[in-house]
Amino acid sequence: MTAKWIEAITGSLEQKKQYRQDMARIAALPPAYREAATAVNRYLTYSSGFTDGETLARMVTDHADLWERAALDGTPVRDVVGEDPVAFAEDFARAYAGKEWIDKERARLRAAIDDASRRDGAS
Repeated sequence: MTAKWIEAITGSLEQKKQYRQDMARIAALPPAYREAATAVNRYLTYSSGFTDGETLARMVTDHADLWERAALDGTPVRDVVGEDPVAFAEDFARAYAGKEWIDKERARLRAAIDDASRRDGAS
């Protein structure tokens, strides 16, 4: 019972465990891949805005898989991310459908405009 209460507040303990394992996989990469994967992961963490832990955990696992495969195959870092690493990271994040923190504000804005439109008689 205590574990469910803790998870309700902090999120899934299993997802946290998976995240730590995936970050350990990234830390074990050869230096160039580790540096690139860490930089992309940092950007994904700040820019993706996911509030759904399951989506975020899946994305980080896939991210670790990508870099492990690239290192194993000897694929150059630039061949993985292309000329624009920001575009790469944003495209990578877009591949994962999940709730984002901005969704709540989008809904709030739509509702406010709908309410205002009803008040001025122009539905």
